[in-house]
Order: sequence, then C-alpha cells, then structure tokens
Amino acid sequence: MDRKDEIIQMQNEIMQGLLRQRMQLLSEDLWGVKPASQQNETADTETSPVFPELNFQSAGAEKKEEKEKAAEEKQEEEAPAESIEDLKKELHGYIGLDTIKDEVDSLVNWIEICKARKEHGLPTPDLSLHMVFSGNPGTGKTMVARLMSRIYKSLGVLSKGHLVEVDRSGLVAGYVGQTAIKTDEVIKKAMGGVLFIDEAYALTNRGGTDYGQEAVDTLLKAMEDHRDDLVVIVAGYTELMKEFVHSNPGLESRFNRFMFFPDYTIDEMVGIFDMRCGKSGYTLAEGAEDTLREILAEESKDVESFGNARGVRNLFERAIACQADRLAKGEEEINKDTLMCLKSEDLRAALTDKKAEAGEKEEETGKE
Repeated sequence: MDRKDEIIQMQNEIMQGLLRQRMQLLSEDLWGVKPASQQNETADTETSPVFPELNFQSAGAEKKEEKEKAAEEKQEEEAPAESIEDLKKELHGYIGLDTIKDEVDSLVNWIEICKARKEHGLPTPDLSLHMVFSGNPGTGKTMVARLMSRIYKSLGVLSKGHLVEVDRSGLVAGYVGQTAIKTDEVIKKAMGGVLFIDEAYALTNRGGTDYGQEAVDTLLKAMEDHRDDLVVIVAGYTELMKEFVHSNPGLESRFNRFMFFPDYTIDEMVGIFDMRCGKSGYTLAEGAEDTLREILAEESKDVESFGNARGVRNLFERAIACQADRLAKGEEEINKDTLMCLKSEDLRAALTDKKAEAGEKEEETGKE
C-alpha cells in the first residue's frame, strides 16, 4: 500500500468514526438509550478510535448532568432552615464587628415584625434586603455575607440560602452583548440565595466604552424581576462604594441599606490570632504575645497592605512555617509541647519572610 492509499484509508476511518458518533447521538436523542452494541458501556463519553484525545459527550450524559443539578437544587431548597437563634449566636461569637452585630440584629427584628404584620393582615413595607458592605480588606465582609444568606434562608426570605461570590471578571466579558449573557448566568446560579459582588465599584469606574455598565443594567433588571428570591450584596472600599451607588439612579433606589465594617483593633487582631492558634493546636510562648502586638501595631499602619484579619491569617501561617523550620534544625527535642509552642523568634522570622517576599515582588514589578 503506497502513501496515497494510506491517507485515503485514514480518511475513511475518520469519516466512519464520526458517522458512528452521530448515529449514537441521534439514537439517544430519539429513544433515550444507547444502541444495542453499546448497552454494556458505562462511560459517559465516547472516544474517537482514530483520535483518542477527542471525547464526545453523549446526550445521555448531558441529561444525567441536568438531573443531578436539579436534584442538588431540590435538596438545597428542602434542607431544613437553621435556627435563627443559632445563627445570631454564631454572629455574636465573631471577634469585633460590634456595630455590624447590632445592625444585623435590628434587620432580623424588622423582618420578623414584617412577617408578623403580614400574618395578621396588616400592611407591610416592601422588604429591601439588598445591601452595601463598605470597609477595608479583611474586615469580615465576605464572612458576614455568607452568614446573611443563611439568615435569610432561616427567616424564609430566600429558598436556598447559598452564596455566590464574584467580582468584575466574573460578570464582564470583552465583547458587545457577551457581558449580559455572562452576568445572567451568574444570576441564575445565585437564584434563591445571595449574590455577593466584591469590589463592585470596578463595574462603573472604567468609563468610555467599558462593558461594566452592561453588567449593571442586567443586574438591576434581575433585582427587579426576582426581588422575591434574590438578594444582592455589593462590597468594597467605603468612598469608592459611595461613588458606585451614586453613579446610577437605579443603584441608588435598590441599595439603601449600608453596613460599614471598621478596621480591627490591635486587641481584636490578637484575639483572632489566638483563635487560630486554638483551632490549630498552637500556643504562644511567654513573651510572644508582646512580640505579636508590636508586629501588629507596626504592620497595621498600612491597612491596605496588611489587610486586617487577612493579614493576621497570613502572619499565623508564616509563623507556623517558621516554627517548623526551627524545629527541623534539631536543636530542640520534638515533643507535644515544642510542637505546639510558637515563640517570639517564629513571629519575627515570619515578618522577615513577608518583607523579603514583598521586596522580591517589587523587583519583579520594576523589571517589567
């Protein structure tokens, strides 16, 4: 067989393989079953005999995925709501956030009274539950948004009570008409729960022919059409969020509930560090808390760079890594006590590592 015949044979095999795939898909679409020759196959995808890397998903597999998704959604809706008292207890167990706790308690009281008035046939105001969370990074905005989704589920405001978190990149596409489609898909995922948009101001502060406004328009329509089973929470820096809300009359009318998240105090950040130690099986050695306070006081001067609770978490993770390096040198006996103990030198080493990493990033930025 010469080269020409080999090419012709290969082409025939390719065409036969594709034809078999099309016949299988047609059979499943019409009858909902595989051809008899493939009844015993259990895979959800078929592989091309000529090009094994090409996988063809069957219509049956697609239907299976749809059924599984529907079952998951039904399970979310049927899951028993958590006790509102348990959720409030969880809220008040958070370190700091005193003003936020008071505002959430007040909101819960308002919703419960509105429900009671409705049960007694009394007029009730429209429940506007969309919110603006403002504050610096690491102040608990996402954490509280997750809790609010569960609270709304407990109060019967939302059917599922889940949270979908996105930022500008999750909503905006690079072509005309695509942003509305992308935003609509995210909204569908969030139905029955809370859509949390972090750094939401990035949708409106680009100007020109940016597609962020298309995302905002799609979002506003969904908030109106699905106001009975969708809550939107937008978050970001305080001043930028004010500009965002006031940039559009539609945003102003729908977002009239604001919650400001203050920076954590040094005492609160020490408490967060202690909490992480407790959960992970670590303790601070004598004098280490004083070192921790010194580091937090200095680092938190640059709030944007340090990141409040986020900075505490990063410091903790670096400190336990530095402790592991110290113990690995073999200068101390490894036992339960030494494995649990974080020393001042571990904290200082963690800070040194952070500064070294920051310096490397600056060098890379300079080279670019």
